[in-house]
Amino acid sequence: MASGNLVSCGACGFDKNPPGSQRCGSCGAKIEALSRARSREEELERRYQQEGVSVQWLFIAIVVQGVLTAALVFGLPRLVTLLDFEGGNGMIVCVPVWFVGGLLVGMISPGRTFVEPMVASLIVAIPSAFLLVQSQTVRTMPTFLYVIMSAIGIMFTLIGAYIGERIQLGPPPKTAE
Repeated sequence: MASGNLVSCGACGFDKNPPGSQRCGSCGAKIEALSRARSREEELERRYQQEGVSVQWLFIAIVVQGVLTAALVFGLPRLVTLLDFEGGNGMIVCVPVWFVGGLLVGMISPGRTFVEPMVASLIVAIPSAFLLVQSQTVRTMPTFLYVIMSAIGIMFTLIGAYIGERIQLGPPPKTAE
């Protein structure tokens, strides 16, 4: 294939995309038609915008959040008997676990996908909160606090995913003055 037919990615600069590609083979960003040129200011404004929801990365985020939650909140107390993450203590541990899960998915996902980890933690939060409500024995907490703490955890997941994307994209380019 001649190098003149290859398409360059506007997001990462990868210049070996075949003609007619919808997404970049390197970073996963959408490749738009070459006829539409953008100004530098428009490119800087679009740098951290979500491009769309990727079903593949939604499932990957569900697996990451589910495995982290199962391992640290439910599995670790079975191995280390001094830890007791029942009830409210488990929800307190879930919030940073979901933040780290969002951070990991944000760092490894191609393109700008920070909504997927948030939706994944919502899907993981429902059975986690249910299991933690069922496991509380000594210090009981009202059910609505589990809902509030789940919402806080989901918000922290979004923050973690956004920070992960910022780490992945690197520092913003300097503006020409």
